Amino acid sequence: MATVQSLPGLPWRGRIGFLAMAAAYAALVFACLFTLAAAGDLSMGRQPWQNLLQSVGEFARPSFLDTWFGPERLEYRSDDGTLLRVENRREVEARFLAALARATWTTFQIATLGSLLAALLALPLGLLSARNLHAPRPLAWAAKGVLDVARAVHTLVFGLVLVGIVGLGPTAGILAIGLHSMGTYGKLFAESIESLDMAAVEAVRATGATPLQVFSNAVWPAVLPQFVGNHLYVWEFNIRDSTILGLIGAGGLGLLISEAVSLFQWSRLATIVGVVVALVAVFDALSRRIRSALQ
Repeated sequence: MATVQSLPGLPWRGRIGFLAMAAAYAALVFACLFTLAAAGDLSMGRQPWQNLLQSVGEFARPSFLDTWFGPERLEYRSDDGTLLRVENRREVEARFLAALARATWTTFQIATLGSLLAALLALPLGLLSARNLHAPRPLAWAAKGVLDVARAVHTLVFGLVLVGIVGLGPTAGILAIGLHSMGTYGKLFAESIESLDMAAVEAVRATGATPLQVFSNAVWPAVLPQFVGNHLYVWEFNIRDSTILGLIGAGGLGLLISEAVSLFQWSRLATIVGVVVALVAVFDALSRRIRSALQ
């Protein structure tokens, strides 16, 4: 009973309902753990700690350090000592960093153009699905359905389909980001519109303004800061999301990630991950400043 009283913000029935939902969630988590354990799918594999220490050791020395400190004559020999090849690690890593820079720019292009495409597609759908704008019910249902479907299908699924349609390359990645993020944008746009003070909107309507005039004079100025904030947030997310699209042939960092993982080049993977983290951190800092300027 003390637990129920610890939720002062809810009425008595609301507290009981909250506890019932919490109990249902706990039961669901237990069912997931129990079924996975019963099927033997919670195994950590063979020698997990040894594998972890080895991976951490290789991650601790990112490959970009070889540009300055790598051996200038690295010999590869067979088991019987036969010299197979000789390479200059500094030159090899310098070429890899150049390819990494090109892939990073491609990833940023995919995220940027895909996010813009998604925002443009989502705006009319968000307006139609916003309940307080009272769009015709069939149109509102259709818009909400399109947004739900777009949000439910993962970017990689869109990418796999689009690679088969438009071929390999960034175009498939841009379209995949655009179609999936359209659902997210539309939901955020609709929620921003639904939080409006409708008194101002009704005041403009009372003057006999057309729907376009109501939108441009009452709705758009009020929601623009939220729209920009939502756009920056989804754009930042898409930068992270677009890094894996190269796994399916859409270009960018994903291709380098796939190569590094398939060849167990953990030091190169550490370099790529470092670039992704730096890219997201810089963009996050810029978007924070823009959002704070809009407030």
